[in-house]
Amino acid sequence: MKEIIDLGMHGKSLLRLCDIEDWQMLGLINAAIALKARKKAGLHLQNPLIKGKNIALVFQKSSTRTRCATANAVSDEGGHPEYLGKTDSHFGKKESVKDSARVLGRLFDGILFRGYAQQTVEDLATYSGIPVWNGLTDQWHPTQALADLQTVQEHFGTLKGLTLAFVGDGRNNVCNSLMMSCAKAGINMIDICPPELSPEPQLVEACQKIAKANGSEVRVSHDPEGGVKDVNILYTDVWVSMGEEDLFEQRIKLLSPFQIDMAMCERTGNLKNGRLMFLHCLPSFHDNNTEVSREIGAMEVTDEVFEAPFSKVFDEAENRLHTIKAMILASLL
Repeated sequence: MKEIIDLGMHGKSLLRLCDIEDWQMLGLINAAIALKARKKAGLHLQNPLIKGKNIALVFQKSSTRTRCATANAVSDEGGHPEYLGKTDSHFGKKESVKDSARVLGRLFDGILFRGYAQQTVEDLATYSGIPVWNGLTDQWHPTQALADLQTVQEHFGTLKGLTLAFVGDGRNNVCNSLMMSCAKAGINMIDICPPELSPEPQLVEACQKIAKANGSEVRVSHDPEGGVKDVNILYTDVWVSMGEEDLFEQRIKLLSPFQIDMAMCERTGNLKNGRLMFLHCLPSFHDNNTEVSREIGAMEVTDEVFEAPFSKVFDEAENRLHTIKAMILASLL
């Protein structure tokens, strides 16, 4: 197993996917697939790989998938996860990030951070002296993109040459990371969004350069009608991210034409031939079973699409565990 996760990342942090080589990112996906099979066979119980290692989970933002996936990934391999929520430490409040990092670096073997500013996770990596992994910041969400590509690889048997469209808020952390990961994997990526929610031009240019080297393309479209033609993977996220709740009314008005419904799926041309997949990083407002959706209804995706056979959102959620495990093991072994 160790040879599979020997990706030249020992002792290193993973803060953005652009910080690692293309082959290393693809190696993490292949390692995650192998680790998933290992777990299902129960082999992790016989030979845990990080027994005695202690991992801090420093979370400024609440979480279901990232927290549970990381805790289980560490525990699976004999390590101990220690959760530090926003009320569990002095992190960034009574104590500077720099000082907290130097303390945590002496007590733990690695830190997974989930919070707001990218600079915070950068400072943790700079001052802790141990591997730090980005579980989400306002700018990037690399662990989500890794799980997304694992899901695509498992379903289609390949990555290169497929086409993914992210539909909705085209400049959020998930879209940014997908754009970079698709470019590195040779997946054609279309960011379909309103002009007001377009990605940073510098990011698009950087991804286009990487994509060109891998035989694919990255582009931005503002056309939810024709922009999805020939797409294999339709991807969306909530229209209002954590910390932006006061923008609900504005975003609903702006993004309603970008809702993924069955008509959009049909416009891809891949619905009937089985070459279409729907993905969502979750949570999703797709039905009337949450407090928010009961008030405003479905937003970014209809329930019909979310529950369709080609929706692989729960495979995607499970794969958060396996890709996070691969990332941690690559840094610690």
